[in-house]
Amino acid sequence: MNDRVVVAGAVYDQGRLLAARRSAPPELAGRWELPGGKLEPGETGEQALVRELREELGVEVEPLERIPGEWPLKPGYVLQVWTARLVSRVPAPLEDHDELRWLGPGENGTVDWLDQDRAAVAEAMRRLPSGAAPDETARGGSAPDGVFCDGTAPTRGPSGGAHR
Repeated sequence: MNDRVVVAGAVYDQGRLLAARRSAPPELAGRWELPGGKLEPGETGEQALVRELREELGVEVEPLERIPGEWPLKPGYVLQVWTARLVSRVPAPLEDHDELRWLGPGENGTVDWLDQDRAAVAEAMRRLPSGAAPDETARGGSAPDGVFCDGTAPTRGPSGGAHR
């Protein structure tokens, strides 16, 4: 039996990793993950990642490399993670999430990650690029420190949405 693949993005911008807080289902709500979703028939992992992040966060990303390995999720599903560079737009929690946060080096312990994402997040943090490229500030790709990607300050949002 083949497991169904769920893709997730280790989205990097200005030396930080994007974390997304789940809004549903109840057993996952309030926990953090790398954003992504299910691979659809006929899609490559990279294509699924681009589609999912466009749908969930309203952004365009460039997949860079697949992080070696896969991590079990619920029975019948495995997680595969790609590093990705934010190409355009500021991420916003449009679907499946109620909050986004950029995490710098050593900040991965500041959010309550889903248990099944922890090993993948550790690998993603090891690959965290250092610093901002000169053109990234000019294009407005990230929120400033202390502000979430949607421009708001930290709050607890309402629940709602669907599981990956």
